[in-house]
Amino acid sequence: MQEGEQSKYSAFVLSGCLRSYFIDANGFEHILQFAIEDWWIADMMSITTQKPGNLAIDALEDSEVMLLSRENQLKLFDECPKFERYFRIITENGMVSFQRRVLENISLPAAERYKNFAKRYPVMVQRLPQTQVASYLGITPEFLSKIRHQMMYQKP
Repeated sequence: MQEGEQSKYSAFVLSGCLRSYFIDANGFEHILQFAIEDWWIADMMSITTQKPGNLAIDALEDSEVMLLSRENQLKLFDECPKFERYFRIITENGMVSFQRRVLENISLPAAERYKNFAKRYPVMVQRLPQTQVASYLGITPEFLSKIRHQMMYQKP
């Protein structure tokens, strides 16, 4: 999906890794979310408002996804209320994660943000290129490299 397109689908990742991001007026990329196996990813603002989105979504690895249209999602909710509960729980968990991330971004130094990311998502630290992790954390790849180098020489 490209920025400016209306999003019609949520994607469930069967294999691989996707990211959602936007590029600011200065040309800097800002990653909002990664999605690996068994995770959902979408431009929720675009899906919900049915207006063009601000996000792009692409694959960082060869990926296989299952797409669910908003129309079919709403039908699923009507026909099987347990799915509505499932999506409510996923949405609540996503909001908790998003709120935690915003609070960390405004209150913690970059090194602490990286430590928290690595602790929460150790698989992603191994899978993702350093440039992608740095963009997610809002720092340069060079600064992330410096943080990682310092962490190697710190006592546990």
